[in-house]
Amino acid sequence: MAAVSLGAAALLTLTGCTSSKDGSTAASGTSLTIGTTDQVTSLDPAGAWDAGSGTIESEVYSTLLSVKNGSAEPTPDLATGIELTGPKQYTVTLKKGLKFANGHELTSSDVKFSFDRDLRIADQNGPSSLLHNLGSVAAPNPTTVVFTLKSANDTLFPQVLTTAAGYVVDEQVFPADKILPDQAIVTAKPWNGPYGVASYDKNSLVSFTANTAYQGQQGTPKTRNIQLKYYTDAGNLKLDVQQGTIDAVYRTLTTADLDSLAKERNVKVHTGSGNGIRYLVFDFQTQPYGTKTKDADKEKALAVRQAVADSVDRAQLAQQVYKNSYQPLYSTVPDGLTGATPSYKSRYGDKKGGPDRAAAAARLKAAGVSTPVTLNLQYNSDHYGSSSADEYALIKSQLEATGLFKVNLQSTEWTQYGKDRIKHLYPLYQLGWYADYLDADNYLSPFYSANSWVANGYADPAVRALVLKEETETDSAKRAELLKRAQGAAAAQVPLVPLLQGSTAIVTRTDVSGVPDELDARYQFRWAGLTTK
Repeated sequence: MAAVSLGAAALLTLTGCTSSKDGSTAASGTSLTIGTTDQVTSLDPAGAWDAGSGTIESEVYSTLLSVKNGSAEPTPDLATGIELTGPKQYTVTLKKGLKFANGHELTSSDVKFSFDRDLRIADQNGPSSLLHNLGSVAAPNPTTVVFTLKSANDTLFPQVLTTAAGYVVDEQVFPADKILPDQAIVTAKPWNGPYGVASYDKNSLVSFTANTAYQGQQGTPKTRNIQLKYYTDAGNLKLDVQQGTIDAVYRTLTTADLDSLAKERNVKVHTGSGNGIRYLVFDFQTQPYGTKTKDADKEKALAVRQAVADSVDRAQLAQQVYKNSYQPLYSTVPDGLTGATPSYKSRYGDKKGGPDRAAAAARLKAAGVSTPVTLNLQYNSDHYGSSSADEYALIKSQLEATGLFKVNLQSTEWTQYGKDRIKHLYPLYQLGWYADYLDADNYLSPFYSANSWVANGYADPAVRALVLKEETETDSAKRAELLKRAQGAAAAQVPLVPLLQGSTAIVTRTDVSGVPDELDARYQFRWAGLTTK
C-alpha cells in the first residue's frame, strides 16, 4: 500500500511560484497559494471527519503522536513518548512548555478535555467512533496522560492517537458539549499546529501564517504564509494551474486534466497506488423495503442490495471514467493491506468480478420483489471530484440496463450532503474513505460499529464482535482469519457496495520543492515542508 489518497484522481498538483491572487511573484519561502475544490464542514475537530476540513485541521491542530512521511509507525509529536503501562493502559508524557498560539498553556488537562469532549459530543460527522475502545482518560499531573481502554492488548491505539480523533484543543476556548462555530474558533486562535488561521472566508479564501508556538515534529514551516483558495469548478482550477496564478492544487482534478497537465512544459506527474476507496451505501431505514418505509420487508431489502451488487460493472467504471487510475474493489479493505479479502467478488455477479443480470433477477424473483425497483441515488461532485458525475451516470446506466431498476439520480453540495445523509434522507448514496492509519481495521470499524461514521442503520452484532476481536488479537495468523471472516459476514448483508480503489497523482513543477520524488507509505500533503526554490 503506497500512498494515503485524499482525493479522487488527483491528490496534489503543484505549479509555479506565483502566489498572490493577482499573480505577483512571491519571494522564495515567503508565501504560497493552494487551490482546492473541496469544502470545509467545520473547523471544530469534533464536528468533522472529511478531507476538506482535514486539509485545514491537520495544519492548525496537533496530536500526541503522528506519522512521518516514509513511515507507518507513530512517533511523538506533542508527546515525548508513549508507554504501555498495563494490559489496558497507555501512559503518554507531554513535552514541557507547550502553548497554544493564543498564549494559553497546553497541558494534560487539555488532552483529557479533548478526548472526553469528542466522546461526549459524538457528532455523526465527527471522528468519535475511532475512540470506541477508550474507557477513560486521566491527567494525574500537567505532563502525564493515562488512557484506560475497554479491551486489553489494543496495539492499534497509538495509531488512533495520530488521527483526527486525537487533535488536542484548548479547553479555555471550546465548549465541552457542543460544536464551536468556525468564526469563534478563528477569533480565539487556539492553534497548536505548524500554522494558524490569519483570516477566514469559509469555502472562499483562507489565509494562514506560521505558528511560532509550534513544537511538533514537522518543525518550523519553510513557507511562512499560505493561502487556500476555493474553486467551484475543476476546469477553472486547471486553468489557474496552466496560467501559474497559484502555486499548488490540492483536491481535485479529473483524470483527463491530469493527462493534459502531464504534457505541460516543466511539469512532472508522480503516480502511486493509493488507499482511498469509493463505494455505495444503502440506508437501512429508507432504501427500498427499508425499516422505515411503508412496505418494510427485511428479506426484500436484502435482495435489492444483493441485486445491485450483482449488477454493477466495476471494471467499466475504472476504465471508462478513470482510465484505470482506479481499480475495481471487492471489499471495504483495499488490496495491499494485510487481511484484505475480495469477499464481494466470489459472492456476487458472475463470481469473477463482473456483473450478472441473471443472478440479480433470480435474487429479486426469489424474494418476491416486483421490478423495476426504483432507486433514489445521491452523489456529490465537489468533495469526491467532478468525475463523480460521469461515474454515477454510468452506474445509473448499468443498473437500468438490466431492466430490473429505475434510478433517480441527484447531486448535492458537500456541506449539505453530510447533514442530509445522517438524517436518512438518501436511500442509496455515494461515499469515499481515506485511511486514518494503514491497517485493515480502519476499513472495518468505522463502517460496522453501532455508532459508525457511515450512519446507515446497519449494526450487526456478529460482525461487530469479529471486528472487536481482531483489534486485540496479537497472533497475526489468527487476526488475518478474523479480518477475513468479518469482511465475508458483512458482504453477505451488503450494507454497502465497494466500487473502486484509488491511485495517487502528484504533479509538480521544478520551481516548487518539498514534495517527495517517490510517494511513500503514508504520504500526506503537509505545508510545513513546502517552499519555492
